[in-house]
Amino acid sequence: MQNVHTKKTLVFLGVCIFTFGIILLLSNYFNEKVDNAYSYMNNLLLNRNETFDMQEEVDSISDSTSSFQEQQEQKKEPEVYVDPYEKYYIGSLSIPKINLQKGFVSVDSKYNTVSKNIQVVKGSNYPDVDKGNFIIAAHSGTSYLAYFKNLYKLTNGDKAYVDYNGKRYTYSIVNIYEQEKTGKIVIYRNGEKTCLTLVTCTKNSKTKQTVYILELENVENI
Repeated sequence: MQNVHTKKTLVFLGVCIFTFGIILLLSNYFNEKVDNAYSYMNNLLLNRNETFDMQEEVDSISDSTSSFQEQQEQKKEPEVYVDPYEKYYIGSLSIPKINLQKGFVSVDSKYNTVSKNIQVVKGSNYPDVDKGNFIIAAHSGTSYLAYFKNLYKLTNGDKAYVDYNGKRYTYSIVNIYEQEKTGKIVIYRNGEKTCLTLVTCTKNSKTKQTVYILELENVENI
């Protein structure tokens, strides 16, 4: 009888330990789900997804080689190049890593187009807008208008500088991603940050475009 009682006790203890283990596992599982749900909602609150009409830019930005006419025009350029739009510039973009230095005109200017300059996308904000997003599009490829042809060499942490209205804005790349060309561009960024976004065709692709998200690090007088 004592052996039977001992066996029942052991079985009971075993069932209790097994049940406790199941409860502990379920508790950890649900806690993890709760944490994930909280993180997801927190990201929704902090991050702002913005959609901009890029039909004009998408139609005109090309990753193809320059046309024969463009090549001829390029050959005719004088040794000392004088930018015909320089007097219209209200600011400039520079990225030292790829030796890029180019001015930009007002968003409403007739020269604000990728067929002439780097283009300020309509609906974006100028750099002095707190938590705003300054968006610039330009050609890639091999055309002499391909101001963004070397953007593909950039990685997270690389710097870009915008000179505007007497101040220099320093930005750092925090995200790079590709999207299909659909006539619109969706920008994923932290809505609590002031940002610069660069858009161009993806290297060696005729159907995709690459988006570079940069966040403001510093502002200084120039």
